[in-house]
Amino acid sequence: MQTITILGSTGSIGTQALEVASKHNIRVKALAANSNVQLLSEQVIETGAEYACIFDESRLSQLESSLSGRNVQILTGMEGLKTIARLDGVDKMLNSVVGMVGLEPTLESIEAGTDIALANKETLVAGGELVMKRAAEKGVRIYPVDSEHSAIFQCLQGNKSSQMTKILLTASGGPFFKKTKADLKDVSVEQALSHPNWSMGNKITIDSATLMNKGLEFIEAMRLFDVSPEQIEIIVHRQSVVHSAVQYADFSVIAQMGVPDMKIPIQYALLYPERIECPTKELSLTDYGTLTFEKPDLETFDCLSACIKAAKAGGILPASVNAANEVAVRAFLDGKIKFLQIGELVTDVLNNTENRPCDSLKTVLDADLAAREYTRSKIENN
Repeated sequence: MQTITILGSTGSIGTQALEVASKHNIRVKALAANSNVQLLSEQVIETGAEYACIFDESRLSQLESSLSGRNVQILTGMEGLKTIARLDGVDKMLNSVVGMVGLEPTLESIEAGTDIALANKETLVAGGELVMKRAAEKGVRIYPVDSEHSAIFQCLQGNKSSQMTKILLTASGGPFFKKTKADLKDVSVEQALSHPNWSMGNKITIDSATLMNKGLEFIEAMRLFDVSPEQIEIIVHRQSVVHSAVQYADFSVIAQMGVPDMKIPIQYALLYPERIECPTKELSLTDYGTLTFEKPDLETFDCLSACIKAAKAGGILPASVNAANEVAVRAFLDGKIKFLQIGELVTDVLNNTENRPCDSLKTVLDADLAAREYTRSKIENN
């Protein structure tokens, strides 16, 4: 029996991971959530988890009350996440928290020698150089959970990564495919949260609408698979059936396909290398009939172009644009800025940050904080 811990258990990835764990008798040792005490409590009781962490410290007494009388160690805040990330007797830590909060627990898990199923893309966007270097030194394997990176990982199985010449990174195009900036001037929060294919949390859904999500995945792919920016081609694929593909030196292209359901990559990351029945639907290509592929619009979706520029520059810039985006998305969801201002703020931070090498955790955290403060000041003075 495999034993796992889950950071972000009440989110979309976390709840689906628990469904997979239940189906395949995977033991859950610890669970962590941001603020959803009720669901976290239900999950702890259902799984028999020994540890529960609520990141929002103001909810601690509520969680203690919900789990009163149960043999559960209750933790809170960043220290709680880090404690769960380094627990003994764990085969894999699934990191599915949202945002930069995922970086330090990832590093803790690496130091503990625990393999990681990674759904927190900001970990590799902001601190990818540090994370991949330390994982290699400690012999820790990182299994990608994002559908695109899982697809690339699967396409590499049985082949030499040195013979891979290009990654074809697919994008759904989000709800605003083919729209111009004029069309997007007065987009509402509700419209931006209406994704055509995937059911996700609010932050990642907005990122998909701005194509920031694909920019973050571009940087993540560079880190995970040790390729240059020039070796990644983004392709808009509206049906979300081809989850990504890999081109080899002989110009053969191998793609991974499936219905748009995150349980497939979650299960592959948790049970690798096993392929057993997954709680999802089979893919019927004849039901789809036609699959389409187009180039992304880098002029309209400037979040994507900013990420690609940051990726090519390296250093702290990926961390800076990621931080700016987190602040801007929160402001948009709160009604403080308009949709197009997300990209404007991300680009502004990119253009006004003095780059330097990303050589320590402190460097990453300092760059993150500076970008957040700069972005907040821009929003307040808007």
